[in-house]
Amino acid sequence: MSLTRLTIDDLRCIRRTELELHPRLNVFVGANGSGKTSLLEAAYCLGRGRSFRSRRLTTLIRKGAECLRIVGETRRQGQTITLGLEARAGEIRLKARGATVASAAALAEYHRPQVIDPEIHKLLEEGPGRRRRYLDWGVFHVEPLFLATWQRYHRAIKQRNAVLRARGADTMLRAWEEEVSSAGEALSMQRLNYLSRLEPVLREVGAQLLGAAITLDYGRGWSGKGSLAEALRADEERDRRFGVTHSGPHRADITTRVDGVPARDRVSRGQQKMLAAALVLGQLKAQGEGTGSGEVLLLDDPAAELDAHHLARLLELVADLPAQLWVTSLTGQIPGLAVEGALFHVEQGSVSLTATT
Repeated sequence: MSLTRLTIDDLRCIRRTELELHPRLNVFVGANGSGKTSLLEAAYCLGRGRSFRSRRLTTLIRKGAECLRIVGETRRQGQTITLGLEARAGEIRLKARGATVASAAALAEYHRPQVIDPEIHKLLEEGPGRRRRYLDWGVFHVEPLFLATWQRYHRAIKQRNAVLRARGADTMLRAWEEEVSSAGEALSMQRLNYLSRLEPVLREVGAQLLGAAITLDYGRGWSGKGSLAEALRADEERDRRFGVTHSGPHRADITTRVDGVPARDRVSRGQQKMLAAALVLGQLKAQGEGTGSGEVLLLDDPAAELDAHHLARLLELVADLPAQLWVTSLTGQIPGLAVEGALFHVEQGSVSLTATT
C-alpha cells in the first residue's frame, strides 16, 4: 500500500517536513547531502522499524534534538491507516492504527517498503545474515504462520544456548533440542515453499534485466541429508564446548546463481548491483501478486555505478511494477521512467513540491 502522507521530525538534517505523496511516482531532486536519501530512509523505517543505512535508529536523530518522529498515512479498503515511529535514547516506540505495537511486524502489515540503493550489492557480498533477512521478509508476507514459527524457533535456540553455557543436564538439553528441531524444520519448510513461489518470478525478471537465468539455492543451516534433530545430536560435543548451537535455520543462507554459476564467481560490481536489484524486484513482484495490493519501492540514486544500457533496463522494469515509486536524483532527469508523478526539490533538509505530471 502506498503512503499518502508523511511527516518527519528531526531525522538527520531534516528538522520538519510534511509531504503529500503521489500514489505512483515521487521524485526528490537535490544536491548530495541535501537530505534526499533521508526521506527514503524515513519511509523505510516506518515499515521496517529500522534504517537501511544504520543499525541503530538513535544515530538518525538530528544533532541537538532529543528524538526523531515519523508519522505516515496509507489507505486500506477505504480507511486511512496511521503509522508512527519515535526514537530517543534508550527507547523506540512504534504505533499502528493509534495503538502502541510491540514490533515492526505490525507496521509491515500496512506498509511494505523495498529499497534499491548504491549499497544493494552487499546483498550478495556480505554475510548470510543480510540474505536471511531478505528471504524472511518475503516469507513473512505470504506465510501466515511464519512470524509465530520464527519467534518460537528463536526462543528455543536462546533457551538451548543458555543450557549449553550453564553446562546443564542432558535431560534439559534434550527437551530444548526437541523444540528447536520441531520449530526449525517448520521454519525451513516455510522458506523452501516461498522460494518455490519466488523462483518463476525471478526467472522472468532475470531474463528482462540481465538476459540470464537467476536461481537460488537454499542452504538450510545444517549439514548432511538428515533431520535437524540428527544434526543437533551430532553437534552436541562441539555445542557444549562453545556454548552455542551450530546447526539450524539461524545459520541458513541462499546462493544466487546466474545461468547456473554462483554469482560471486562471475559478476562485476555493476553487475552485482543489477543482480541484487533483480532479487528485490522479483520479491516485490511476488508479494504484489500474492496480496493484490501495491508495494512501495525506494530507488536511491539508481544511476550510481550503472551504465546507460543497464539503467534503461532497470527503469523499464520498474516502470511496469504495480508499486509506488520514490526516486532520488541529482537532476530530475530519469529517462525510461515516464509515469505520472510529483517532483520535489530538496535543499538542506527542506522539501518543496515543484511540479506534478
